[in-house]
Amino acid sequence: MNRQLQGVTLLKQENDDTYKADPRSRAKKGHPGRRYFMVITVLGVLFLGYIAMANDLKPVRLGTKAIDTLALSLSIQSRFYVVVIDAGSTGSRALAFSFYESVFGGNLILEREHYFQTKPGVSAYADKPKEAAESLTVLLDKVKAVIPQSEWQHTPLSMRATAGLRLLPGHKAEDILQECRKLFEDSGFQVSKNSIAIMEGTDEGIFSWFTVNFLLEQFSIHNPGNTVAALDLGGGSTQVTFSPDAAQEKKLDGHIYSVNIFNHNMSVYTHSYLGMGLMAARKEIITHGMKLNNINPRTPVELRSECINPIVSTEWNYGGLNYLVKGPVHGAHKLVKNQNYAGGEVDRPIVNFPECLKIIEKYVNGMKNKPEGLKDHKIYAFSYYFDRATEVGLVDPFAGGVVQVRAFLKQAKEACDYPNTDQPFICLDLTYIYVLLRDGFGLEPTTKLYLYKKITGHELSWALGAAFNIIQNGL
Repeated sequence: MNRQLQGVTLLKQENDDTYKADPRSRAKKGHPGRRYFMVITVLGVLFLGYIAMANDLKPVRLGTKAIDTLALSLSIQSRFYVVVIDAGSTGSRALAFSFYESVFGGNLILEREHYFQTKPGVSAYADKPKEAAESLTVLLDKVKAVIPQSEWQHTPLSMRATAGLRLLPGHKAEDILQECRKLFEDSGFQVSKNSIAIMEGTDEGIFSWFTVNFLLEQFSIHNPGNTVAALDLGGGSTQVTFSPDAAQEKKLDGHIYSVNIFNHNMSVYTHSYLGMGLMAARKEIITHGMKLNNINPRTPVELRSECINPIVSTEWNYGGLNYLVKGPVHGAHKLVKNQNYAGGEVDRPIVNFPECLKIIEKYVNGMKNKPEGLKDHKIYAFSYYFDRATEVGLVDPFAGGVVQVRAFLKQAKEACDYPNTDQPFICLDLTYIYVLLRDGFGLEPTTKLYLYKKITGHELSWALGAAFNIIQNGL
């Protein structure tokens, strides 16, 4: 069965800077549901009330959704699937998407997704490529459990590795990819020579931006000014993507791409900052001023940092290397009032926040090509932005929420002022996020950030955008 979707090209076209995305237009040839259109319509009306109660549907979409649901239940319409594996620097995630065509107009409908993850990421197996591939078997097994076996051979399976593999030496990254290709070829899913690759940062940014705005239904308005900016903070890199106005576009020359959304041309700025992801930045901040040569991967490297509390001693693995991270030998302390009835003061070890801040500011200020005009847009931030915000209570871990940039500074100061061995990096991470937003991206302390992990039940990540691209172009 031909499942190609017309007009959903998100990847850059050869020899130009054009992206296209039109998931509503799908090939009509050979569509079986249209032969039964009248039957579906009549049955849909009869069962409309029942389906409405069962699905708690919004009135504006009630009729179409009800008929589509009935068509699926009668097997007149059929689902199809796409599986995307996000091989990130800190973990691998598998997203299994199910789609169907709407009876009315043939629009492509995202029905649901299944999300699975495992840690560490494949880049942690830099010297053990076979183990890197084996780490993905648990994800494939879980995906197979939610997709009918009869559909496996028709279901595209794709893996895109992000900054974790980009930061590895080329031959090590390729060895891992080769072992993963062997695994995929024996999986039973539909694969090709292009199923596995290292993803370009540009594609990562565009796909994330598409996902956010698609789920928010911003594209239906056909006005670039109504789209939101997308900030994705990964482990190895961070992406900033938004649709600039004419004045901003001139200042952002070199990172502007033409995107066609539902036959409406838009200019989109995207930039991927390699090395500015949370884990990559953490490593550079902790090793500030240190030279690390000829490291034995089996022996932890001891590091002392001004951004770590003096009483902390914790093991940390990043990029296939082991570190023993500690606070400074002669760390800062402060006298605080004892909270018990005896009164008096206690000596509390703390992070020297001003000193830590200087180190982080120096690192962030090394950024080039800063995103001029970002602060003028409504901003949705996810991944590690959301994770760290939930860990310190800034937003609800399930519902998400809206905070101002300065909230990260307030929480950073509080975290740095308290010895927390359960979250040894929380002071550093929060301070870095604040400085990145303020100095790296030019946001004001009062700029609002919309922090969410999901929208309408779907994960905020680049994977959905990648799935649309696969439907259109194949693997």
